Amino acid sequence: MANSTDPFSASIIPFEVPEQMRAFAEKGVSQARDSYAKFKDVAETHNGTIEAVFASANKGASAYSAKLMEMMKSNSTATLDFAQQLIGVKSPSEAMELWTAHAKKQYEAFTAYSKELAELSQKVAAETVEPIKTSASKLFKPAA
Repeated sequence: MANSTDPFSASIIPFEVPEQMRAFAEKGVSQARDSYAKFKDVAETHNGTIEAVFASANKGASAYSAKLMEMMKSNSTATLDFAQQLIGVKSPSEAMELWTAHAKKQYEAFTAYSKELAELSQKVAAETVEPIKTSASKLFKPAA
């Protein structure tokens, strides 16, 4: 039984939603559902892309670290060999000759290492960006 003093009672304020408003609201809800479904699909796709980027970056960082360790080992071995040879020198001129040869060898090694690291960095960067490029090409298809 409706209370006549209740301002929200159906007997005091008759309220009916017009058909046009109902259709407009239903259309809005339908569009929101469609937009959410598209957003969810894109988000899931991008999650896979991000995982691929991080996996590629991790692999590249491991390769870069391994290359650095290899270079450090080679440099340490060359330095120890040089120190051992330096102990056996008999004259200052022989020491200077040995020192010059070692410096030249180390400079050449440093140049080669720098080139290898630059190439590896470029390769890692290209491999890391590849999943992003692939995902973007799928998302933004060129107009025909």
